[in-house]
Amino acid sequence: MGALSAGAIDVGYVGPGPVLASHGRSRGEAVRVICGAAANGVVIVARKDSGIKTLKDLAGKRIATPQHGNTQDIAARNYVTRELGQKDHKNVIAVPNAEQAAMMQRGEIDAAWVPEPWGARLMVDAEATLVAEEKDLWPNKSFSLTVVVTTPEFLKAHPDIIEKLLGVHRRWTRRLNQEGPAQLSALGDALFKLNGKKLPTAVIREAFGRVVFTDDPMQSTFASMGQWTFDLGFGPQLSRLDTLFVPDAASKPTSTKSVIP
Repeated sequence: MGALSAGAIDVGYVGPGPVLASHGRSRGEAVRVICGAAANGVVIVARKDSGIKTLKDLAGKRIATPQHGNTQDIAARNYVTRELGQKDHKNVIAVPNAEQAAMMQRGEIDAAWVPEPWGARLMVDAEATLVAEEKDLWPNKSFSLTVVVTTPEFLKAHPDIIEKLLGVHRRWTRRLNQEGPAQLSALGDALFKLNGKKLPTAVIREAFGRVVFTDDPMQSTFASMGQWTFDLGFGPQLSRLDTLFVPDAASKPTSTKSVIP
């Protein structure tokens, strides 16, 4: 979001948390959501000897999230205060995804609230146990994980580029839903180029099966998270989310759940 605001990039894929932060700081002027990309795909896992068996057992435990104020961080802090009744959320700790396995093995964190494939990796690398999927905490068991964003200025100046980009985006959304298993090898190669570690095919398959690829940005997710952000003291009350979304940018939405046998 910083790169988008600085003009270093024109379009980005990002979670609702950072989008809401930018939208609030700029009073609705900095960012526009032009399409959905993915939903669900977030898990809560626990260190094998932590004693955590259910979500209620998270009370007072050290819970890692990928980044302070990111989408999973806001969800975890909201859960421990609103649902578990904690007086504060100091037990939620921002830890980069790549560092969580080692910290879990050393007993420095008890659980992690993370997106895939990091959850599946923790279950393999740190022998973590699956406690729950975040989707089960949401109405209809569905929430936005990633959306496509741009700036109002770029959208106005280059509608043709946005339409071409979203055309490719929509085709890949359909492909990932219809041909998911055929794309796993290429996905594994791409992830290796990004982080230098080859993920086992079983990890990719398990992680991929928890994600829904969709063009729907799921505005209700932003309304809920906007309220949580305000309640947690992370930002101002968001009174005008209607300016955040561009309703016609992503026509012909694709929202079929990916199915991995």
